Amino acid sequence: MGKLPDYVGPCAFGIKMGVITPNCDLLGMVSEAVQQCDRDNFLDDGDVICITESVVARAQNNFVSTGDIAAELREKHNVKADSRLGILFPITSRNRFALILKGFAKAVPQGEVVVQFSFPCDEVGNMIVLPEFADSCEADEIFSYEKIKNKCLHPITKIDYPGYYQEIIEAEGARAKIYFSNNPETITSYKPDCLIISNIHDRVKKHKMLQDKVPRCITLQNICSDPSRPSWSVWGLLGSNMSSDNLLNLAPRDGDAFALAVQKTIKDKLDKEVEVIIYGDGAYKDPVSGIYELADPQPSLGSTMAFKDGRMREGVKYKMLADTAFAEGKSPAEIEEILAASKKKGYGQHEIASEGTTPRKLEDIIASLADLVSGSADAGTPLILVKGLFKER
Repeated sequence: MGKLPDYVGPCAFGIKMGVITPNCDLLGMVSEAVQQCDRDNFLDDGDVICITESVVARAQNNFVSTGDIAAELREKHNVKADSRLGILFPITSRNRFALILKGFAKAVPQGEVVVQFSFPCDEVGNMIVLPEFADSCEADEIFSYEKIKNKCLHPITKIDYPGYYQEIIEAEGARAKIYFSNNPETITSYKPDCLIISNIHDRVKKHKMLQDKVPRCITLQNICSDPSRPSWSVWGLLGSNMSSDNLLNLAPRDGDAFALAVQKTIKDKLDKEVEVIIYGDGAYKDPVSGIYELADPQPSLGSTMAFKDGRMREGVKYKMLADTAFAEGKSPAEIEEILAASKKKGYGQHEIASEGTTPRKLEDIIASLADLVSGSADAGTPLILVKGLFKER
């Protein structure tokens, strides 16, 4: 492809790689892919190399089975075969939660699993109950799945997720109780022996609210997070993905360490100063489905040190400055000079000339861009090269 011309601004490119398998030399594979970019004069100082978290975890062989999840609940969290498990605010996802739920149900084959859904949507925007039905309900209403089972068909996937989750629980021998309430304290009235707070972004707040109201209260992050185990993640079950019918791929271990290793390798081999992000789900909302894509705990699950200060994307409002200068009678050449000078000057986030009206972390923007380029359908490009965002070309 060759070097991009100077008139091209920020951009991102998917880089094809071979199949990533457990225990493969992923660092070597990433290095070879980036070296190919350099041989084609397509790598610059300030580029950001983005690697999808799932291939990092796969290379680490970071898998757990539903049996592993069940065993950990019994061994570490005092769950018995006849216990009552409470599951609060799970997301509705075959990829993200169905196998987790199977592991939970497997731990209580003679017990009961009580699932409390929010309505009309889960935390990340997946529709659970038809919006027109939810609009007719009181905000504090509580109702059972049996009452509304004909109002839970997802308009896009055509899956009745509450019914699907009930089938998963019952297939493991446990009894299932499915109901809907937006009040997190409702689940305490069912007296669970162990309550598993299953939402993602609000888990700490919910745990603080409920930890003294039930015998045992944990979050998804407390499960499969033990570094003494062969497979674990600091995020626990958060950020995990279905790998097969019985295996989950956890979020990667030591994402920062892998990002730093990639950065050092590129510097040593190519003498290029790059930054590295291990990216997960992007933080954006689909306008059609209403789904807020971020089912991972955060967009980046590992990065080099340049992102650790929470750096915001900075710049100037080109349109405003250009329109103001034009109204003052400035020529296009003079406007270009004003814009160049404004960029060098820099503005604080509170100043009207700063870029955009919504502050965004640069790390989150780049990770979200990488996720959009690679896509949920897996485009065969687990490595994304981002140019011109971290350092202007």
